[in-house]
Amino acid sequence: MAKSNRFSNSVNIKNKSATYEFELLDKYVAGLVLKGTEIKSIREGRVNLKDGYCAFHKGELYVFNIHINPYEQGSFYNHSATRQRKLLLNKAELNKLERKISEKGLTLIPVRLFISSRGFAKLEIALAKGKKLHDKRESIKERDVKRDLQRLKL
Repeated sequence: MAKSNRFSNSVNIKNKSATYEFELLDKYVAGLVLKGTEIKSIREGRVNLKDGYCAFHKGELYVFNIHINPYEQGSFYNHSATRQRKLLLNKAELNKLERKISEKGLTLIPVRLFISSRGFAKLEIALAKGKKLHDKRESIKERDVKRDLQRLKL
C-alpha cells in the first residue's frame, strides 16, 4: 500500500499584493515560533499572508494577521488561525529595524513564507513604504508592458 505524501518541503508562499501596495526597501529572513499543527498546515500550503504585518512588543518582533488554516487532522491541540507569532532575528537586526520603524511612513510586512533546506519555516519580511495612487498606476503600467512583451516573444 503506497503512502501518499501530502506534505511538501518546497513551500514558497508569496504575498503578491505587497509589491503592489508598498515599495520594498530592505528584506530580512526571520525564523518563526510555531506550534505543532501550524507547521503541518504550512507544509500543505494553507497560508494567507495578504493582511499580515509586523510590530514590536516589549523589544520583540511579532507578526500579526497571518492566516494559517487549522490542521484538519488536529484535535483539541489545533492552533488559532490568526494568532500572533514571534519572529526570530538577532539583536542587532531587531535594534536596526526598531529604529527604522520609528521613522514616519515605514512598516514591516511579510513578503514570503518558505521552508528552509534544514526543514524550518522561515518568513521573509520587508521594510516598506506605502505607495501613493500614482505609484500604483505606474506598477500596473509596467506589469502590462511586461505581459505584452511576453506575448510578442511567444
